[in-house]
Amino acid sequence: MNVRPLVLAVLDGWGYRPEAHGNAIAASRLPHYDALLERYPHTLLEASGEAVGLPKGIMGNSEVGHTNLGSGRVVPQGVVVIDDEIARGEFARNPVLVETFAHLRRTGGRLHLLGLLSDGQVHSSITHLFALVDEAAAARIPFAIHAFLDGRDTPPRSAHRYIDAIESHLSTVRAEGAIATLSGRFYAMDRDSRWERTQAAYDLLAFGKTERRFANASDALEYAYARDESDEFVLPSAIGKVRTVEDGDACIFFNFRPDRARQLTTMFDKDERYHDLRFVTMTTYDESFPNPVLFGPRPQHHTFGEVLARAGLRQLRLAETEKYAHVTYFFNGGREEIFAGEERTLVPSDRSVATYDLEPRMKAREITDEALAALASGSFDAIVMNYANADMVGHTGKWEPTIEACEVLDTCIAELAEAVLAAGGLLAITADHGNAEEKIDAAGNPLTAHTTNPVPLILVAEHLEMGLREGGKLGDVAPTLLALMGLPVPLEMTGTILLEP
Repeated sequence: MNVRPLVLAVLDGWGYRPEAHGNAIAASRLPHYDALLERYPHTLLEASGEAVGLPKGIMGNSEVGHTNLGSGRVVPQGVVVIDDEIARGEFARNPVLVETFAHLRRTGGRLHLLGLLSDGQVHSSITHLFALVDEAAAARIPFAIHAFLDGRDTPPRSAHRYIDAIESHLSTVRAEGAIATLSGRFYAMDRDSRWERTQAAYDLLAFGKTERRFANASDALEYAYARDESDEFVLPSAIGKVRTVEDGDACIFFNFRPDRARQLTTMFDKDERYHDLRFVTMTTYDESFPNPVLFGPRPQHHTFGEVLARAGLRQLRLAETEKYAHVTYFFNGGREEIFAGEERTLVPSDRSVATYDLEPRMKAREITDEALAALASGSFDAIVMNYANADMVGHTGKWEPTIEACEVLDTCIAELAEAVLAAGGLLAITADHGNAEEKIDAAGNPLTAHTTNPVPLILVAEHLEMGLREGGKLGDVAPTLLALMGLPVPLEMTGTILLEP
């Protein structure tokens, strides 16, 4: 086959689950999506755990999903690489960690461990924090923990379990450290250039500025809950005596996922007050950042976009701000460069709302219009695009807004399918992980996290006289699409072509 144009539409957070209870997708009116399922070949893909390079049973996420989709293989994720080094007892010999402790011995400074206190393993892992505490305790390095609270990839009010776990661990290893601050990830981990949020977290870390001071972390959490602040939205709070980041100190930002760690890192990097601060990141947050990195980049080559570029084809990447990095950097296998013939269109996300349950439509209309214009121009052989609605609204745990988000996408997908078919092309509809299909638990409580459910793959094209195999995974999408485009599948793409007669 030699299909052109090919459009890959990623419905972020659109999983499949047969049960109706708590399933916002099943509760939505989706006449167009249902019609596509009825008429065109489709299958389900694994999007979590070992199928995408994560530990067994761990839910997928947008970074991992897009990396696997674009790379056409199972890509071992940073969490797995880090877990392996810790398990083999090699973490203590990590040269960047050794150099960091040497810096602190020279300056007499304090180590600051900052990151998401969570076992969600989307942005961080609490076991990595335990390992850092163990190494600091063994080296007799004084430290402070600046805990960012989750409530998004974990239940909305679950922070107490992680605070209890780290405090228990601290007492066990008799470490010279304690929890110094708490901040909801809404503030410390913004990624949408809402710098006023980042500034609130930074002011606490760097200057000790906050209206909230407590004797212990539990009191801070109870105070926030009493004001209807779930973990994600806890205002930056100081715990115990002041332990701000001072010149001569060292910081280790233990989030392994880059996107929500960049803004806070940037603020430290650009603060001219610091002349001898060593700011270390767990992984490479941005190739332009000057920070030492504990676990360096492992970029993928011979990805979907690279194959298209080498074939002289033109491609468009399209998303709103919330998911722009996913259809570019992550889809390109963790590589910053733009391939030959690759163009990018960013639709700015709505910054007038704090959470997207207040605007479930997000920028789906504008993204669709951009895609329709690109198809009408005839300028592109392939379009890779993302609709953020089901994921970003799903993360709020709000039932009716999530349904509205899904129904908005149904209309957009209908228009997109019509335009692709009119152009004689193929529309591949899939997702990067689950979310909107499981929003209420058995007890009736809202769920805000991703899921381990599979995701759909639908191939919409006229005269496509073949089906799709069962048992696939996200890493099978790229080789399948290359086969449909009549392009060679590189050896590095170990995913399976899912087409069958």
